[in-house]
Amino acid sequence: MKATDLKKKYLKFFESKKHKIIESAPLIPEHDPTVLFTTAGMHPLVPFLMGQKHPLGKRLADVQKCLRTQDIDEVGDETHTTFFEMLGNWSLGDYFKKEAIEWSFEFLTGDKWLNLPLDRLAVTCFKGDKDAPKDEEAAAVWKELGVPEERIAFLGKEDNWWGPAGETGPCGPDTEMFYWVSDEKPPKKFDPSDKRWVEIWNDVFMQYNKTGPGKFEPLEQKNVDTGLGTERVAMVLQGKKNIFEIEVFEPIIKKIEEISKQKVNDLNSKSFRVIADHMKAATFILGDERGVPPSNLDQGYILRRYIRRSLRHLRLLGVELSSVDLTVEISKVVIKIYEKDYPILKKKQDFIFTELKREENKFQKTLDKGLKEFEKIAKRGKDMSSQEAFLLYQSYGFPIEMIEELAEEKKLKVDVKGFNKEYEKHQALSRKGAEQKFKGGLSEASEITTKLHTATHLLNEALRKVISPDIKQRGSNITTERLRFDFNFDRKLTNEEKKAVEDEINRVIDEGLEIKKEEMSPDDAIKKGAQAEFGAKYPPKVSVYSVKGYSMEICMGPHVKNTKELGHFKIKKEESSAAGIRRIKAVLEE
Repeated sequence: MKATDLKKKYLKFFESKKHKIIESAPLIPEHDPTVLFTTAGMHPLVPFLMGQKHPLGKRLADVQKCLRTQDIDEVGDETHTTFFEMLGNWSLGDYFKKEAIEWSFEFLTGDKWLNLPLDRLAVTCFKGDKDAPKDEEAAAVWKELGVPEERIAFLGKEDNWWGPAGETGPCGPDTEMFYWVSDEKPPKKFDPSDKRWVEIWNDVFMQYNKTGPGKFEPLEQKNVDTGLGTERVAMVLQGKKNIFEIEVFEPIIKKIEEISKQKVNDLNSKSFRVIADHMKAATFILGDERGVPPSNLDQGYILRRYIRRSLRHLRLLGVELSSVDLTVEISKVVIKIYEKDYPILKKKQDFIFTELKREENKFQKTLDKGLKEFEKIAKRGKDMSSQEAFLLYQSYGFPIEMIEELAEEKKLKVDVKGFNKEYEKHQALSRKGAEQKFKGGLSEASEITTKLHTATHLLNEALRKVISPDIKQRGSNITTERLRFDFNFDRKLTNEEKKAVEDEINRVIDEGLEIKKEEMSPDDAIKKGAQAEFGAKYPPKVSVYSVKGYSMEICMGPHVKNTKELGHFKIKKEESSAAGIRRIKAVLEE
């Protein structure tokens, strides 16, 4: 079964269980300050997991594009990628453990569905600790379904507990499903540490809200959040031994073979896999509804790291980097594989290719010089100091992760801690920050981010009223410190224009306008004059937020009830984000 057929079958199954299908949210979160990318299907749904009503009801299912940068060092083995598609189904205060487990089991083993043999399945459940009891309830459901006791393993928080995304928020025990991928007969007793057991599905039972270190309270609304990795399950269904042999990777691997004039083998497979994964991730970041260009900060830093690491691995395969637009050629293959499911990739391909070419050219100019400098340092046979590492970063554009990788090949270590101190001095992103920039959880940050989110709507409308009616939103991002808003415009705003936009927003705030939420079809919303996000696909029913008599926008929320709650709006910075795109950073003051 191909990945595309698996996705269709999954959605059809959950439709039969009265779930409404929702579209994939963007890869770059809009108002979640705890993560740089959408790492799971639950991230865009946090307000609804916390109790806000979803316009499509209490049962939802989708295919969500996800990116997990913490898996970058694992890429090169049989099953790890950083970009992947996650199949998910949710219960927002509706069904709980019994139904969730029964439906997972039915989809995996049912004749009409995946028809996987029971003797190749095993599961894990939470073993309990001081914060929450052993999950005997989940284990009992598995036993009733015919899973033998010796195929059920109880593990701790590290393995069988999900969340929260930050330090506070919804969380709970989970149960994970594993499949035996070896040709050998599966053992009677399940050993989760045996790599021949591959995790394919995870059912999370959100029973608790973490309110602080070691503090867990039962959630009023208990939820189910499940995740099934499309690529891993497709690998299992196709009888493949590694994820890079399935049809959503095979054409990319073939293109790399063509470019490198090499066939993939045991010695070079890591480079092939790194390039295939990273170029897919880079294409999706650039081709996202809120796509960003490469830079030294936040999502742009991760993107730069993917592109440059891909180019270095192409060089390891003997490819001359003076060749024309290597990354563009690989990206074209990625777009062809996914354009039916994600038409936005085709719509944004000019932006994708332009940014890839630009980054490739930048890196090519300094790569050889940087590698010569690295060889000089490495010849001494001593571990690399923070100053030497920072020189390679600042003068030659080598990301710290690439410096570590080069050093590891020479059996040398790098003073990463010292490097990060140098890095922070220069206001760049530390490695830790790349993984999780903001420590606070969503529930803790919700008040300020809710206010900033509402202010973004006012900014969106004020720009059209004050500057040009042709302005459209091209992306936004909210942290606990500020809002960031991208819009189409071909020049810098004057100081007078910025002041006029601020004054307009503060006038609306002072007026104390009521903010109202309605639910309707996207077509009806647009007919009524609601603004919609560029390139976004919407479900059949959406939430529309109106600032009384001022603005109307399709949005999932959350928002304040009245503009008076916002405080004073202040633009901190207005700059170029990409060709023809401007960016405003603004704050709310008391």
